[in-house]
Amino acid sequence: MTGHRTLIIAEAGVNHSGSLETALALVDAAADAGADIVKFQTFNANSLAGRSAVKADYQQRTTDASESQRAMLQRLELPQSAHHALIAHARQRGIEFLSTPFDHQSLEFLLSLHLPRIKIGSGDLTNAPLLHLVAQAGATLILSTGMATLGEVEEALGVLAHGYSGSNEAPSIAAFRASWRDPVARRRLAQHVSLLHCTTEYPCPPGDVNLAAMAAMRSAFQLPVGYSDHTDGIEISLAAVALGAGIIEKHLTLDRKAEGPDHAASLEPADFKRMVSAIRNIEAALGDGVKTPRNSEVRNIPVARKSVVAARPLKAGEVLGPADITTKRPGSGRSPIEYWSLIGTATTRPYEADDPL
Repeated sequence: MTGHRTLIIAEAGVNHSGSLETALALVDAAADAGADIVKFQTFNANSLAGRSAVKADYQQRTTDASESQRAMLQRLELPQSAHHALIAHARQRGIEFLSTPFDHQSLEFLLSLHLPRIKIGSGDLTNAPLLHLVAQAGATLILSTGMATLGEVEEALGVLAHGYSGSNEAPSIAAFRASWRDPVARRRLAQHVSLLHCTTEYPCPPGDVNLAAMAAMRSAFQLPVGYSDHTDGIEISLAAVALGAGIIEKHLTLDRKAEGPDHAASLEPADFKRMVSAIRNIEAALGDGVKTPRNSEVRNIPVARKSVVAARPLKAGEVLGPADITTKRPGSGRSPIEYWSLIGTATTRPYEADDPL
């Protein structure tokens, strides 16, 4: 684990409520908290949701229940023009800008911005045409896996493997499966894709987190795995880092009580900063896995350990028995591991009680 550093994504998402001013403030909050990346969402509401699309329960609870999903999304859209201002401000603040596209037009727009990476949300894990377009573009990708089975994740990775491979074979289920079995295509996939385990509920109950799934995906797919956290508080993200998450994504808001679908499952800036600090401490604590005394504890070895010492005054030439020697601090003399080898030997000089042998 030497040098392990978690990539921390502050998910601003739609917590700007369509306001560029608020979005810029979220960039500042993410940078001030020490996040590596600030992430938004890029979509066209009419392309994303049909007229009959209903809201999730958590969206019903946190927005006008009589409003359609499309109407809600229209209020939360981030215009393409705003992206340029946000990217410039993020660059000024020394933080990476990232966004999640939810439709083909939005993906093509983000690709035109030449961002370091693209994030695809859990809702599009089964959206093969969108995944294939990302891969054909050769983009570095973070893919969330909420709501998915291991088999569905594998199917998505097959689509991506086919896209990254540059295969001339037309896209099809058979072609995707063939690419997944192709070692060369798999290697190209591994150069571009990281997975995020998550549970698509806002907020997510701790009992539904299932952090052990990170290890299952890492083992199954041999790809970097992280965690997208929708729980209250920071402790689940910290546990994920301790379990080896390479990426942590957590929602950031300026006000958890604000109206909107994601505020309640977000952290306010002070708590986000506390999470970042705690993650960095955990990274330092993970160490290199070599069990050996650390620099800070070496000086305490003679203080805390014991040596073999005389249990009573001894004359020169006495044959030592169990009642003649014992172990006491400090640990600067013979190690207690030698206790039994000293039994039956003769002293070569006199000893006072507590003298090290």
